[in-house]
Amino acid sequence: MIETYLEYLDLVPFFAPLSRKMKAEVSQHLAPVSFEKGQVIFRKQEEGSEFYIIQKGKVKIVLPSEEGGEIILAILSEGDFFGELSLIDGEPRSASAVAVEWTRLLTLGRFEFLEFLTDHPDALRHVLGILSRRLRRTDALMGDTCFLDVPARLAKRLLELANAYGQPEKEGEVVEIKLSQRELAEMVGATRESVNKHLRKFKDEGILDYERGAFTIISRVGLQRVVKG
Repeated sequence: MIETYLEYLDLVPFFAPLSRKMKAEVSQHLAPVSFEKGQVIFRKQEEGSEFYIIQKGKVKIVLPSEEGGEIILAILSEGDFFGELSLIDGEPRSASAVAVEWTRLLTLGRFEFLEFLTDHPDALRHVLGILSRRLRRTDALMGDTCFLDVPARLAKRLLELANAYGQPEKEGEVVEIKLSQRELAEMVGATRESVNKHLRKFKDEGILDYERGAFTIISRVGLQRVVKG
């Protein structure tokens, strides 16, 4: 199984640039764990003791509210990693992580993770780069909430999902990830009813096809026009 992990690390952007020897060191400390759809991987404010690499499936990173709602900060898929922030600063988890579908993760303990970063400064720089990009994304989400209306925020998120998961098909660009209207609402900071209304409007205008959690972008230009107002 270690050899399998070693080969898998060749495909993970975080580890791919490292030498075979370095990846072999890491693979010896990886442990697999699986989560069912909707299962919580960790909750905000919990103590962080593990770093996670997604081997299969998808994970959403969310900020829960005191009222029971949540905002989806990101949806991560195979090859992505998460959980590094608490391991670096020693603080509790800053957000929660939930499996979007059946998901298999590879975990690396806090001690091994920090030792790895200490021994390999290039990897540390890569982590800092990822953290910087995620912080910028959070800033962008806050800006969108303040300055864009609901249809513009929804159109922008749909375009981002298409960039990450879109596959060109005859009928349009099929986004290969299923999301409920509630999850879309959590991504844009709106109510499910509002998102439902605008999805129907996009469909009526021939911009988007959406059915049972799966959607196809028929017109990127149309969504871009909505974003620009």
